[in-house]
Amino acid sequence: MILTAPALPAAGGGEFQSPGPEIFWQPLFEVGGIVVTNQMAWAAIVTGIVCVVLVALSRKAAVLPSKGQWLLEGFYNFPRNSVARDMIGTKEFRRFVPLIVTLFTMVLFYNLMGIFPLAMNPVTGKVAFPIALTLVVYVVYHWVGFQKMGFIGYFKHMVPEGLPTWIVPVVFLLELVTYFVTRPLTLALRLFGNMFAGHMVIYLFVSAGAYFLLDGGVVLKLLSLPTFLMAGVMVLFEALVQFLQAFVFVLLTSSYIAGALADDH
Repeated sequence: MILTAPALPAAGGGEFQSPGPEIFWQPLFEVGGIVVTNQMAWAAIVTGIVCVVLVALSRKAAVLPSKGQWLLEGFYNFPRNSVARDMIGTKEFRRFVPLIVTLFTMVLFYNLMGIFPLAMNPVTGKVAFPIALTLVVYVVYHWVGFQKMGFIGYFKHMVPEGLPTWIVPVVFLLELVTYFVTRPLTLALRLFGNMFAGHMVIYLFVSAGAYFLLDGGVVLKLLSLPTFLMAGVMVLFEALVQFLQAFVFVLLTSSYIAGALADDH
């Protein structure tokens, strides 16, 4: 099993081939008919490392924090205070902090595999990972809603009071689709789409630069330098996008939970 970044197209005087979705398919081995891919392996590695680091830094927590504890607390406080507390409210947010912090941590580091030199392929660039994370959110915010309002009350909550009777079925149907289809679909696809597109753009610039340098004429060889520089710019831009997408994911998660806890529509 070799965990490496996806290889660039081999040079050989042929025409340039733009990258396609196949660059995300990196099978390593097969177990009982299940194909284990590069992204699955990196997901396991990242999860293991994050767990070990978090336990190690929090094991000897003290009133006067060490540098490691200080960094961990700063990282922890961002999703706790700026997302969970602000979105869900000071009364209810504490029981959801483990979920929000965990989601933010995993989405962020899964995303960052897209610019990590040994991987250069975001784990969340495979749609199965965003779907799996979204399923957790989907179950939680519906469960919270049913628990707070009851089965019938949760569905009644979707329709604001005071609407004309004739429009209630229309609004209810729209809200039903929003709660059960649109929210999870957009939550998963937003994360997947941004990671997929960002990786494709970086790969395009790098592979184009390699083609210009190895197979191009004098002019194209000169163009290879700005092409590689642009790839570097895109890596920096993608790092920002990876952080923002982790933030947006937990922000929307907290918003859905807050909506399920609200007393009115």
